[in-house]
Amino acid sequence: MDNDVLLSMKNISISFPGVKALTNVDFNLRKGEIHALMGENGAGKSTLIKVLNGVYTREAGEIFLEGQMINNRSTQEAQENGISTVFQEVNLCTNLSVAENIFAGYEPRGILGVDWKEMNKKAVELLAWVGLDNIDVTKPLGEYSVAIQQMVAIARAVNFNCKVLILDEPTSSLDDHEVENLFNVMRQLKADGKGIIFVTHFLEQVYAVCDRITVLRNGELQGEFPIAELPRVKLVATMLGHDFDELASIRSNSAVASEDSERLEIIKAVGLTHSGTIKPFDLTIKKGEVVGLTGLLGSGRSELVRTLYCADKPDGGALYFKGKQLKATEPIDSMHAGMAYLPEDRKAESIIADLSVRENLIIALQAKTGVFKLLPLSKQNELADKYIKLLNIKTPSPETLIKQLSGGNQQKVIIGRWLITNPEFLILDEPTRGIDVGTKTEIQKLVVKLAGEGMTIVFISSEIDEMLRTVNRLCVLRDGQKVGELVNNDLTQEQVMAAIAGGESSVAGGESNGK
Repeated sequence: MDNDVLLSMKNISISFPGVKALTNVDFNLRKGEIHALMGENGAGKSTLIKVLNGVYTREAGEIFLEGQMINNRSTQEAQENGISTVFQEVNLCTNLSVAENIFAGYEPRGILGVDWKEMNKKAVELLAWVGLDNIDVTKPLGEYSVAIQQMVAIARAVNFNCKVLILDEPTSSLDDHEVENLFNVMRQLKADGKGIIFVTHFLEQVYAVCDRITVLRNGELQGEFPIAELPRVKLVATMLGHDFDELASIRSNSAVASEDSERLEIIKAVGLTHSGTIKPFDLTIKKGEVVGLTGLLGSGRSELVRTLYCADKPDGGALYFKGKQLKATEPIDSMHAGMAYLPEDRKAESIIADLSVRENLIIALQAKTGVFKLLPLSKQNELADKYIKLLNIKTPSPETLIKQLSGGNQQKVIIGRWLITNPEFLILDEPTRGIDVGTKTEIQKLVVKLAGEGMTIVFISSEIDEMLRTVNRLCVLRDGQKVGELVNNDLTQEQVMAAIAGGESSVAGGESNGK
């Protein structure tokens, strides 16, 4: 075995009822390496990690750490062997102090029990090492942001002198500054000889920080590549299993004429405001348009669409739907009017984890119909089968719990939930965040298709390339107000960046923002 190989997984196989999750998968991690584990949702990444950290028991294969065979039967045993995992949803105890979370189960002790002074002192030192110099380690962890909680989880791993650190989608909820801080810590750990397994859907982050890439597809190994030998186009093609031409063609397939003055105005906001988030805002959207909202974090994108849908009740201005003033006081009123809203936080605000795929699909229609007019089970099954097929939702059965599906398939279920209500106006806030490239493509193509059939859509994405492929018109926001619009030939990445940075003077086609 290569002396530089820290971790070696050989011929790993595991099955679940009706699904072969991994088939003879190999994975090798070297000392002082940041290694990306890539693949679509459902490719087997999470399963491979859970085999490594002891959550799942493999059916076949061997795992070696520093040349010694290991067989982790729990996350605690994996941690004792030097393998630590930091998940996207940090699994620490938010009611305990920061220091208690770092040392839980391994608190320094004195004659009278836990040596609190020593524990707090060591916690401060560990956090300083990961770039957190001004954290009160005696405060409950829950008082701090997700980014800080992730750093606390990494500090805990460092305290255990981990040899292998697994970072599972750690950047999904971080801003650019927080991501760079995390990357600096990863580079420090790499320089210290640690091996890091980095799972992410952000291709640019892989090329910014990783040394090697392993690609899985449908539970099988597609290859291990040095980063310099795998251009992005080839990576995407390897993940999807075919040449990646769909994304380039999405935009060209959109036939909506944004200048058609004869089309019906679906949405018209005049001086719409929400105290503390949205300044007087004007916006008109016509039938069949896909209008994007872009801007930096805190620009007001999500706050605006919540106000449009009355998830946050506007406190000024007027909102017109199909020419009539919409006097909604709560989201159900907006739904009855013909609107639908997919919020940014899928897990917190959309999926109902302990309900089946069928139940999650029909729940909005049931709410719209009324609790005293229950949909017949035959109708529920008919709708579930239709939208599972239409959206290519990968699920063993309509009765499978939604929490057992991959993130991308969960997102498709939620989109299906709203399509079942047959809306005329659909709001999609970060519909492709944290899902694989293939599913992103499907959702983008679906958006263009729905618009071509006459649906009106507001689309929000943090990925500018995705917006440019999908929208007909792009509204630029800053500090809760619109600073202009981009249309037609101005829909380029350079123009978008200039608009976000420079305000109205940089934006072609800007219209009144109600200042």
